[in-house]
Amino acid sequence: MPIIQIHLLEGRSRDMKERLVKSVTAAVCESLGAREEQVRIILSEMSDQHYAIGGVTMASKKESASS
Repeated sequence: MPIIQIHLLEGRSRDMKERLVKSVTAAVCESLGAREEQVRIILSEMSDQHYAIGGVTMASKKESASS
């Protein structure tokens, strides 16, 4: 049973997440030969204050880009 974890910044619509899990499920089934009902996907959303690149949070990057 494949278990896939996907970490995302908050803000995507329910429809976008539904499309994502359908596409990932299809890719896993095709590449591993798993059945759809065997595929588990965990979506973890985080605030832009909880994700950083190069020592700067995404929230700070957005703030500096808008000023």
